[in-house]
Amino acid sequence: MKLSGAAAIVGIHESPLRDARDVHPFELQMQCVLAALDDAGLALSDVDGLCTASGDWAEGGAVESVIEFAEYAGLQPSWFDGTDVGGCSYVAHLGKAATAIAAGLAEVVVISYAACPRWWPLKTPSFDPFVYPAGPGQYELPFDPTLISAYGMFAHRHMHLYGTTPEQMAQVAVTFRRHALANPDARMRKSITVEDVLASPLVASPLHRLDCCVVTDGGGAVVMTSRERARDLRKKPVHVAGFGSAIHRTQLSQMDREIRTPAALSGSRAFAMAQLTPRDIDVAQIYDAFTITPLLALEDLGFCGRGESGSFVSDGHLGIDGSLPTNTDGGGLASNHPGKRGIFTLIEATRQLRGEGPGVQVRGAEVALAHGLGGTFCSAATAVLTL
Repeated sequence: MKLSGAAAIVGIHESPLRDARDVHPFELQMQCVLAALDDAGLALSDVDGLCTASGDWAEGGAVESVIEFAEYAGLQPSWFDGTDVGGCSYVAHLGKAATAIAAGLAEVVVISYAACPRWWPLKTPSFDPFVYPAGPGQYELPFDPTLISAYGMFAHRHMHLYGTTPEQMAQVAVTFRRHALANPDARMRKSITVEDVLASPLVASPLHRLDCCVVTDGGGAVVMTSRERARDLRKKPVHVAGFGSAIHRTQLSQMDREIRTPAALSGSRAFAMAQLTPRDIDVAQIYDAFTITPLLALEDLGFCGRGESGSFVSDGHLGIDGSLPTNTDGGGLASNHPGKRGIFTLIEATRQLRGEGPGVQVRGAEVALAHGLGGTFCSAATAVLTL
């Protein structure tokens, strides 16, 4: 509880590029860092903390990516973190950065990410990244699973247990696309219907092409500092009221039969620290690599009951006029998805609280949730942000 409100987000930037051909991911990441610092009224020389995880295909780095990018940026941070737990890494970094700031280990921390999968010569493989010929992955390797087939199995399981329908999943894509229409930087800015989603090619049953995220280049950066220093900077600070993270398992064969994900732990930890509940959230940014992804998160985070997320979405709760406006920039299904999208949930949550949404804006938003996912529901991180 002592960490609640000790740190604040004071600078943000999302690259408007969705196709950054011939721009190295580190160059794109550096552009975002400098722009986020400028947003805060700070300089690169002020930075003494760095968080990044850029070791995957199309991210430009390797297993020591935090060192590589620090060298590229000319930084020698006194505190750093390169933990990579997939797409939620940057939401997890937020919690660690808040802790470091509260402990006096760093004063100005930058969290940054960029990737260029649309043109990078080393293509992201289609297979499940956790299925390796060593370790537990060897037992699933003979079945040649792909990442999307794993999500398809989660969707089928949810349909089997709770009667969730393809139409309800399609409504997720329709809602987020509607939000993207007003975002000038969104990759997809053409309205779609539930019928359009179901008529698009089947990729991995029951998921159709429009149930899947876009593939874009892109990058973003977040600047954090202490509550005290934040008062004197350029923009209205957004405080980190609570955060939580959790890891579960790597192999699909070990999934919970009732499909609980690590979000059940990361969310409860974040809400407990913030001393808030799901009912207090004005706007949410929830990882949406596939339409099934936010459905499971809504249940695990406590926004609806077990098995009720399909009807929750169909009833319009995620729309701009709903009880929980979600992915107001269009999310990964319509705006951008370079590979690990967690940082963009933080950026859009901050924009909404500042009243700077690039497209639709929730009026009077004071409490926002940013939630990220890693792997095939292997890890999760949740942050509650307040003014």
